[in-house]
Amino acid sequence: MLKVKKLHFLLVTMLCLLVTAFFLGGGPAAAAERQNNYPIVLVHGFSGWGRDEMLGFKYWGGFTDLQEKLESAGYQTYTAAVGPFSSNWDRACELYAFIKGGRVDYGKAHAAKYGHARYGRTYPGLLPNWGEVDPSTGKTVKIHLIGHSMGGQTIRLLAQLLENGDPDEIATTPPSELSPLFNGQKKSWIHSITTISTPHDGTTLADAVNGMLPFAQQTVALVAAASGLCADNLVYDFKLDQWGLKRQPGETFASYADRVWNSSIWESTHDISAWDLSPDGARELNKWVKAQPDIYYFSYGTEATFRELITGHEIPELSMNPIFVPFALHMGAYTRNVPDRVVIDSNWWKNDGVVNTCSMSGPHIGSSDTIVNYNGQAQPGRWHYLGLLESTDHMDIVGIGTLWSPTSWYRDLASLLASLPAN
Repeated sequence: MLKVKKLHFLLVTMLCLLVTAFFLGGGPAAAAERQNNYPIVLVHGFSGWGRDEMLGFKYWGGFTDLQEKLESAGYQTYTAAVGPFSSNWDRACELYAFIKGGRVDYGKAHAAKYGHARYGRTYPGLLPNWGEVDPSTGKTVKIHLIGHSMGGQTIRLLAQLLENGDPDEIATTPPSELSPLFNGQKKSWIHSITTISTPHDGTTLADAVNGMLPFAQQTVALVAAASGLCADNLVYDFKLDQWGLKRQPGETFASYADRVWNSSIWESTHDISAWDLSPDGARELNKWVKAQPDIYYFSYGTEATFRELITGHEIPELSMNPIFVPFALHMGAYTRNVPDRVVIDSNWWKNDGVVNTCSMSGPHIGSSDTIVNYNGQAQPGRWHYLGLLESTDHMDIVGIGTLWSPTSWYRDLASLLASLPAN
């Protein structure tokens, strides 16, 4: 009897300690010992924007600046800005230049294949010493990349190019012109990749008639309303210069947006987000973009629908942002079985209003990557699924359209990344 009482006391004590640790530190990640000081770079998804756009309304945090919050917690953090509607290839090239500094080079072969300009904007660089040896530590300056939504696809592609280059660019471009991003000289510059609500296998929203176009339009309108801007003075940049879709001096935003929305690029090329975000486009990407053996990979999922008992379809929860409801209803009942295309069945129905939940843990379709549930021990070269955030729509997790503050959640994530062994 005494032994039973002692065991009961120990169990209650352990439970109290675990509960205390959870509420004080945000869970196991927050209590982890710090082993690296690599900077964090946040990469937005489809229709996202930079930190200096929207008159201070942040993609990462809404009315709260997540970069600032992470920095105050001791994590060196930066926010990237890439083309909100560009393809993952173009976005990866832009992200490389945005972080390292220099002029965006989309690649001679790539630009010729898709018929857009080879060069883009020039950036000063968030971290010009990225990839160089830090004299104070003797180690290469690496980064942690966190991507939301399409940003997760983009950072995967950047890692692929950094470490493996591109054979078409090498074969086509004179060595003196070849961007370091494409030269195939292995660059182990990324320590970890974390994807949040990412359509690794695509989203069936992209399979709707012009599915991504109305979502893009509504997102821009939502952000304009949230930030108190009107259409004529909206501080939003489509960053589609390579396609000749640059806002002209004196041009109203409404006219600028109209040129973009009515452009043929949405349907006439595969070098655009609408293709990359589709299940067929994602499958194509997954076939050649692989998990790199020296990078730690993590993923989170989100969902904001529930199963309707009569039809079995997934329908939106009441907490879902209203602009996502029609998209969620479409995705929650959509099926497709067409030769040579990705089969869409009921496993795809659960979603967060924009992306199918089954697509978020990592690349499955067309991919050989290994995906495991995270057990507290991370291994480079494989995906670690960190779990599902329930009743969380696609923008809740970045702090937009919700009363919930994601600050402590991101601090815990930063703590997990900082606990990874430096190498």
